[in-house]
Amino acid sequence: MTVMGRPATAGIGDDREGADTDVDVSWHAVDASEALVRLGTGEGGLGGREAAVRLARHGPNRLTPPARRGPLARFLAQFNNILILVLVAAAIVSAALGEVVDAAVIVGVVVINALIGFIQEGKAEQALNAIRDMLSLNATVIRDGERATIPAEDLVPGDLVLLCSGDKVPADLRLIAVRNLQIQESALTGESVPVVKSIEPVAADSSLGDRTPSAFSGTLVTVGQGTGLVIGTGDGTEIGRISTLIAGVETLTTPLLAQMATFGRWLTFGILALAALAFAVGVWLRSFAVTEMFMAAVGIAVAAIPEGLPAVMTITMAIGVTRMARRNAIIRRLPAVETLGAVSVICSDKTGTLTRNELTVRDVMTADGAYEVDGTGYEPVGSFKVSGAVTNPTDDPVLMDLARAALLCNDAAILKQDGLNQDGGWRLEGDPTDGALVTLALKAGLDRGTENHAAPRLDVIPFESDHKFMATLHGGADGARRFLVKGAPERVIEMSALERRGNGDAPIDAAEWHRRIETMATRGQRVLAIAERAATPDQSTLGFEDVTSGLILLGLVGLIDPPRQEAIEAVRDCAAAGIQVKMITGDHALTAGAIGSAFGLGGGPVLTGRDLDRLDDGEFREAALATDIFARTTPEHKLRLVEALQSTGATIAMTGDGVNDAPALKRADVGIAMGNKGTEAAKEAAAMVLADDNFASIARAVAEGRTVYDNLRKTVLFLLPTNAAQALIILVAIVAGTALPITPVQILWVNMISAVTLGLALAFEPGERDIMRRPPRPPREGILTGYMVWRILFVMVLLMVPAFGLFLWLEASGAPLEQARTVAVNSLVVGEIFYLWNARAIMNPVISADGILGSRPVLISIALCLVLQLAFTYLPPMQRLFGTAAIDADDWAILAGFGLATFLVVEAEKAVASRIRRRGIERRLRKA
Repeated sequence: MTVMGRPATAGIGDDREGADTDVDVSWHAVDASEALVRLGTGEGGLGGREAAVRLARHGPNRLTPPARRGPLARFLAQFNNILILVLVAAAIVSAALGEVVDAAVIVGVVVINALIGFIQEGKAEQALNAIRDMLSLNATVIRDGERATIPAEDLVPGDLVLLCSGDKVPADLRLIAVRNLQIQESALTGESVPVVKSIEPVAADSSLGDRTPSAFSGTLVTVGQGTGLVIGTGDGTEIGRISTLIAGVETLTTPLLAQMATFGRWLTFGILALAALAFAVGVWLRSFAVTEMFMAAVGIAVAAIPEGLPAVMTITMAIGVTRMARRNAIIRRLPAVETLGAVSVICSDKTGTLTRNELTVRDVMTADGAYEVDGTGYEPVGSFKVSGAVTNPTDDPVLMDLARAALLCNDAAILKQDGLNQDGGWRLEGDPTDGALVTLALKAGLDRGTENHAAPRLDVIPFESDHKFMATLHGGADGARRFLVKGAPERVIEMSALERRGNGDAPIDAAEWHRRIETMATRGQRVLAIAERAATPDQSTLGFEDVTSGLILLGLVGLIDPPRQEAIEAVRDCAAAGIQVKMITGDHALTAGAIGSAFGLGGGPVLTGRDLDRLDDGEFREAALATDIFARTTPEHKLRLVEALQSTGATIAMTGDGVNDAPALKRADVGIAMGNKGTEAAKEAAAMVLADDNFASIARAVAEGRTVYDNLRKTVLFLLPTNAAQALIILVAIVAGTALPITPVQILWVNMISAVTLGLALAFEPGERDIMRRPPRPPREGILTGYMVWRILFVMVLLMVPAFGLFLWLEASGAPLEQARTVAVNSLVVGEIFYLWNARAIMNPVISADGILGSRPVLISIALCLVLQLAFTYLPPMQRLFGTAAIDADDWAILAGFGLATFLVVEAEKAVASRIRRRGIERRLRKA
């Protein structure tokens, strides 16, 4: 046989180029000896010269960083936004009008927004760096027949790598020798427990979690030893493949940014059209001078441009970030705050997200009965129940024998920690399965020290995948000795001749025990069997022949990674808010189905990654919509599921904690990583991190996201009528042939007052009571609805009429132009103050929004606005700067009356609109 164009016998120290890895080979399906031949590796490993040749060919064992834009290009890209360009134009216009201070303020807003985007983009690119840091720094290899420690970067395909407990796997390996080897792969595969490794080939189409003869770069050896043949390095590893996926994933724009981009284009078009119309009317219909009309058109543009809107949007989202942080939801990218409010589907990982990522014994079966065990984690608190009724475990000697054997045939320890933490103050040392068995024994009332003293261990056969059990030999105070065994149930039953009953030992009913195993497996439980056998009083060593037959089966234990109770409630809250929850996990289908049922998921079948691979694009999209639970998935499956759901118009939040989740986290509209148990790669790829790893925090974050969006809309609905009213005043003045009631510099003052004081108050509004009883908003819904456009036009006229009318009245009465303009400006501001109360609720009456005096930020902003407006009106420096004059108390009384009238008219309009809306809904329901 020849491989890669050279003799298959190429081996140790062969310096010729050719013996190398084939990327198309499914190494987990190839026999270990054949893998050695294909890679030209012998018992003494590679020769130094051959390793150097391969290193030159394949490059270092590290992930290749992608090409990135330079800092300047990234910074300039922040200005590629129509709203930003509109602000730049406003700054130029202000500077042309001689208002250098106002121009500087606008430029400052633009630069600050650009810097925020620049910094956020830089942080987003750290996801790749986090994955690169997962690679091992050093590796123990055999080269030239000698054991050596080399930098992991120098590993090449064909190297022999030695692994032991605590090692980080330095490259992708095909295992060729193992001894009780278990590797924790949850960060890569989603598997909730360490995987027991073997050297036997598996099917070529096995999923990542089922490739037992493989070890993957970046995973952790928890137990045992092994030797592996390097089959992939750097970008050729599974982690490298995920890194490539992340680099190639397109980050989607958020719904709000997309809507604001569209809104900005329309706004720009409208402003330019309005200014052009005013210019044309003044020049051709009113025969004003071209220069005069040009400045009037500039005034309209300055009036209509909402200079403060981007800043207020940023501040509103920043306030949402602060609120979420208090609820353990840390936002890494500002726009994600708003996007949460549009989420319609949450794709959740299982292990550590919906579940605790801690094995717990849930069921115990003896020959006489079945027990349910409650409690979670490693805290030894929980009761035993039979048919829902609590029972004392000491009443059943068989149950106590099983618990005692589980405690003694065990190498784990459960330690009480100082203080309390999220795991109840208890810490596991050792294998999670053993830890769950120790916890079971402690719940039954046994004490580890007492039992070890009464039955000290004399010898042990460690668990290995070849024989599938662990056995121990114990002494006793009366001189009696016994063997204890725990392991794979099929294997232990095969080794057992009897079963323990309360009234004595009886011949084993193997068929009945296998039926019980199937019952527990259908609940998604990992099943272990526990047995014992008497030893001779002089026995001091333990051999396989002592335990492979004649055992007495004590019973079965079923272990599961239990769901979080608060997560179950959170899923219900999401359903009430119209949000679908889908579980996407790398775990087994049975386990996923059992956990999913606890959350009310799984109306249809559980689909595995292998099932998904058989579907074309159309079928895949249908499956993504119809199925709630996906098991045995790879990073590609998760990414493809997110993309398929997004193609249907859904807004997706993806939760996860492992490296395998990172590509989907980056692609999702909102990636949500676990803060405590999540990998750094997942956190860097995500837009939000849960500080408490609590799925329930997601529901609270969604409510806050909806509140932020509501407040953004309220702000837009407040700012646009005020800007539009100013532009309309100038347009009407041009058409009427009168002097301008307000000047461009006065317009800038009003805009500043509107945005900085009054408009900002709406960012602090609490969520409305029905915030989580609404369905998610359609992602393509514009920032302005048809009703909101009507409200803008309606309020624009309400604000314009008093201001323009009072200006004409005072001018006709012979009042100085400065005084008439001062009244017009104050009319606009007072009208805005009263309208601010209306804007606290878009459709609901203000009385239902915690009352007129219910919002402290609104009251503070009104007080601040009045102080500024008094300074604008009466302080001599301000009068000289803005061209204003003092007005008397009667003028203020008139302005207050017009403002109150504006408030009452808008509230009446809300009541009519709400009644019409309710009738429309009732008609649709009657037709349905």
